[in-house]
Amino acid sequence: MVWHRFSPTPRCSSICTCVRKPGTAAYVPPPPHHVTDLMGDLETFLHADTPGMATLVKAGLAHVQFETIHPFLDGNGRLGRLLITLFLCERGLLRAPLLYLSLYLKTHRRQYYDLLQGVRDEGDWESWLAFFLEGVERTAEQASGTARTILRLFEADAARLTDLGRGANAPIRVHRLLQSKPLIRIPEASDRLTLSQPTVGKALDTLGALGIVEEVSGRKRGRVYVYRRYLDILNEGTEPLPR
Repeated sequence: MVWHRFSPTPRCSSICTCVRKPGTAAYVPPPPHHVTDLMGDLETFLHADTPGMATLVKAGLAHVQFETIHPFLDGNGRLGRLLITLFLCERGLLRAPLLYLSLYLKTHRRQYYDLLQGVRDEGDWESWLAFFLEGVERTAEQASGTARTILRLFEADAARLTDLGRGANAPIRVHRLLQSKPLIRIPEASDRLTLSQPTVGKALDTLGALGIVEEVSGRKRGRVYVYRRYLDILNEGTEPLPR
């Protein structure tokens, strides 16, 4: 299969919405009637037994093919990056979807687009793979650092709650719930923890006074509480890459 066979032409498929005149586009994706077969080829490749090919290399090749097929009206970039993560999970390299390349690709956006086009125009897979594998390494290091930062936050906040003494039990339990669900409402927390709603509300008031949670709805009823510093850590650099 020649993955980059659909180079720029005066014809535009109905899925290309980025320009009004496809003849001036840097790249025009394949016509709609080819998309189903091409996605089938991609699926076959992903599931094929390729013992001589490293899994990370295979993920990098699949990403280029998906972006070249460009099968959807919108969201191809986001789905293509998610495909990398889910493929690595399926192959056992990740136990959870914790590797997401958006920040790296956003930071090097122009190089990323140029390298994709280099594969399509010249078959320059080597340059793309070198860039891709460096991105995986940097992102993995960043994810590891983020995980350590989160653990330090959890430990520091838990220690502050322990200092409350006899009144610490409910706030500690709510804090543990917030670690897996950083955005909660009192009824939901009450159901999950089998605590009364007044007890949960009082615990959240305690967490709020310590600066651990923040009420973000501004309502008297149906209040929403967020573990702000936790979400801030998770959201660092996660602005999606436009496509």
